Amino acid sequence: MSQRETVYQYSNEPIIQREGGITSRNFLPNVFLWMFIALALSAGFAWSFSSDQALLSMLIDTTTGGRTTLGTIAMFAPLAFVLVMSFGMNRLSFPALALIFVLYSAATGISLSYILLVYTSSSVLGCFISASLLFAVMAVAGYTTEQDLTKFGPILMMALVGIIIASVVNFFLGSSQLDYIISFIGVALFVGLTAYDMQRLKRIAAGIEYGDASANKMVIMGALTLYLDFINLFIMLLRLFGGKK
Repeated sequence: MSQRETVYQYSNEPIIQREGGITSRNFLPNVFLWMFIALALSAGFAWSFSSDQALLSMLIDTTTGGRTTLGTIAMFAPLAFVLVMSFGMNRLSFPALALIFVLYSAATGISLSYILLVYTSSSVLGCFISASLLFAVMAVAGYTTEQDLTKFGPILMMALVGIIIASVVNFFLGSSQLDYIISFIGVALFVGLTAYDMQRLKRIAAGIEYGDASANKMVIMGALTLYLDFINLFIMLLRLFGGKK
């Protein structure tokens, strides 16, 4: 969840570009294309590492049942990738940023492989479908609504920080009741963030006149934002309704 806090905050200023690349018309389709590529990579790596005993043994020590060094790295690598992308966007080239996004998607998939070991396949599939439907509905709502959602930005960010702090506290407390409350609020939060981010990306697209590397990089960062909204929504639903093995 803490990854979502670090995503680059887009400027509302128009992007002046050269002809021949990303335009206002194809900006959002490209954002969703990269997002779907990232989700496909994450799903593929999560399934591979959870179903292949040889790959799984690289993450979990079969003797002790604890995480290996690589398993620990896999847990924290996604956050490191997000930090690099967020703070290095202006210095990184588009190919470098795209490569990091691909590596981030793979690393996230590896870290999510633990989920497939804990929850039943049917509940994972059910929560994934539910998250997809919720995400789609709120993305359409954010794109089509005439209401200005930017005023909700500070509230959503404060709620996000609150959930992060509560999750850290509960990591030590291990309270199932607090975990349920955090997950319930988390679903509502990421549903709201999906609509908010979608409207923000729509406005960014409207400011693009021609295509260049800057717009291409904004596509990647937009895909990262929506990817994080979806993944966190999925995880929160799974924590609420997922059936454990």
